[in-house]
Amino acid sequence: MNVNLLPYAGKTICVACSGGRDSVALLHYLICHASEHSITLCALNCDHGIRGEESAKDSAFVADYCSSHGVPLLTFKAQGFSGEAEARSWRHECYLKAARHFGAVIATAHHLNDNAETVLFNLARGSALSGMCGITEGVVTVPSHGGEAQITLIRPLISCTRAEIDEYVAANALPYVEDSTNSSNEYTRNYIRHDVLPRLERAVPGAAGAIFRFSRLAARDEEYLNRQAVRLVSRKPNVTFIADCREPALFSRAAVMAVRGEGKADYTSSHADALFALQNAKPGKRFCFLGLTAWKEEGRIAVCRDVAPPEPMPFSFGNFEYGGIPVAISRAPFSGVKSLCFDTARLPAESVIRTRLPGDKFTKFGGGTTALGDYFTDKKIPPRLRDRLPVIACGSVVYVVCGVEISDMVKITSDTSAAGYVACEFI
Repeated sequence: MNVNLLPYAGKTICVACSGGRDSVALLHYLICHASEHSITLCALNCDHGIRGEESAKDSAFVADYCSSHGVPLLTFKAQGFSGEAEARSWRHECYLKAARHFGAVIATAHHLNDNAETVLFNLARGSALSGMCGITEGVVTVPSHGGEAQITLIRPLISCTRAEIDEYVAANALPYVEDSTNSSNEYTRNYIRHDVLPRLERAVPGAAGAIFRFSRLAARDEEYLNRQAVRLVSRKPNVTFIADCREPALFSRAAVMAVRGEGKADYTSSHADALFALQNAKPGKRFCFLGLTAWKEEGRIAVCRDVAPPEPMPFSFGNFEYGGIPVAISRAPFSGVKSLCFDTARLPAESVIRTRLPGDKFTKFGGGTTALGDYFTDKKIPPRLRDRLPVIACGSVVYVVCGVEISDMVKITSDTSAAGYVACEFI
């Protein structure tokens, strides 16, 4: 078994060890070669709690093996999961905890045949190019308390075949445990492993290796396309923009980045197609999906989360967010911040801060009263902001459109005794 450890020299490596032959082979190989590459070695074990007493015995085996070889170990235990996606998310949480505890990169024992199974499985499901990349190394983003965190995953055995690992285990008489579910063809991945891939290897000798080479080329192309696509995406508070792009291969990636950036993961190709088509619509047109709304604007698409209109609040001074939009109202001028100035004495005592309502009227600075909706159109306020922009109003009379303009009814005059200042940041 030929494993290139040079890229990992000097690192602290935490091996995800289930007790199976692949992870035991990886752990044993690293134990034997850690010193020559200045590698600090540790391990983690995840007991998913799915196989009950059997999985508990597997974890006990890993604990004994690590103890006998002087490898520090962290063990995590769960209570079962509703599906593979949930289990995978939990494993990544365990990886993050171990990475932080040991200051380590996480090593898994995925090998060349695993990679082939993954590519074939994704191909059969109609995956995009990203699914053809197989099992890769690199930084993975993991949900964490208060946001997201990143871990580095490495796959030292990824270019080793199933047969090479089996030979290494036999040559070194390594003990290991067998997961009973691995022999069942009820799982799609197992069927590909036991039936599809062996048949393909008989038909095309070396198929797994060829699939590996293909997956590395796909990963290279995917990385390049993603670097180009990320240039199309820009994020501001409460909105993600996708610049217009007529290249579907780039736009679809940018759309996925934008949707993920707004916290959504259950998008489909039909959503990306609809966003691509929205580029041809007139500004102001929208597409609603997954609790998001995409708006066509000049030269771009704006993607926003759907939020319920906030309740009106009594007018007051201070710094706050209203409907996710930062607002500051002060009796003193702001330094270095664009603001609106108004006469506080001319503002009715019953005034509130709210969003627009049907029937709202606004007297523009300098005169001329119009419906607030028409005013927004004349000022080219993006449609996505028209129901979210804070206004200061009393009844149906709007006195301040925050961040845009004050009404002529509250303008500063020679009789003004007390001025107020409004600063509002919106995109």
